[in-house]
Amino acid sequence: MEKLNKPILVPWDFSQVAEYALEHAVHLANIIDSDVNLVHIVKSKKEVDEATDKMNKIVDDCQKKYNVKPDYFVRIGTIFKTINEVSDEISANFVIMGTHGMKGMQKILGSWALKVIAGSKAPFVVVQAPPNRDQYKSIVFPVDFKIENKEKLRWVQYLAKLYHTKIEICKPNITDALTKKRTTANLLFAKKFFDDKGIDYEISTVEGEGDFSEETVKFAEKKNADLIIIMTTKRISFQDYVLGAAEQYIIANDARIPVMCVNPRTDLRKPTLFN
Repeated sequence: MEKLNKPILVPWDFSQVAEYALEHAVHLANIIDSDVNLVHIVKSKKEVDEATDKMNKIVDDCQKKYNVKPDYFVRIGTIFKTINEVSDEISANFVIMGTHGMKGMQKILGSWALKVIAGSKAPFVVVQAPPNRDQYKSIVFPVDFKIENKEKLRWVQYLAKLYHTKIEICKPNITDALTKKRTTANLLFAKKFFDDKGIDYEISTVEGEGDFSEETVKFAEKKNADLIIIMTTKRISFQDYVLGAAEQYIIANDARIPVMCVNPRTDLRKPTLFN
């Protein structure tokens, strides 16, 4: 039977965090009536046959464990290009990807996740742990001075209606007049949007005066949030990959809270879920 919505894509590398991503994908797919697709990437043609055999076993295991039989792709390429190529090919609604935390050398894995996400048309949900529960009861929505904040509102609207969730809006504790003015404008825009859509929300100012990305994670942990939804940096530089753009720290947060990353759109294509 054909599913109602476009598929959810899970990058698969046979790791534990990939299994966590698959669990999240299965939960979401069951709710929105969507297929799950896996993509495994190899470096050369000689690896394809062996990878295909392994993927067939993964599909069988998934069907036994979750009663879901995903389609899969084995592609030659790199994680930085091929995941997004497959996502575009299947018009994925979401990409759900597992990643590791930021401790020690694992910081590099966090920057890899950011580089993979950059440029994707579909939102990425990055996870480090299995789902705590079947539904998102609490979603943290950080608001700062950037105009791109408005682009993630439609995804919040969709998730709020899907899960009947509460949106926890958090804003930075700032004193700079211009930054505060722009942040307030974004906050008022979001507030009106949520009021018009009948979405339950609460507005809070983060308690600390440190980096907003770090304070956002602390706030989300305090709220026992199931998801943080963020915009990624519009133009990510090499320095961001090395030193870490602000969202890198949220993506690979120590609290292991799932993070939905929405890239600033350069086109006017509406997300499939809202058509």
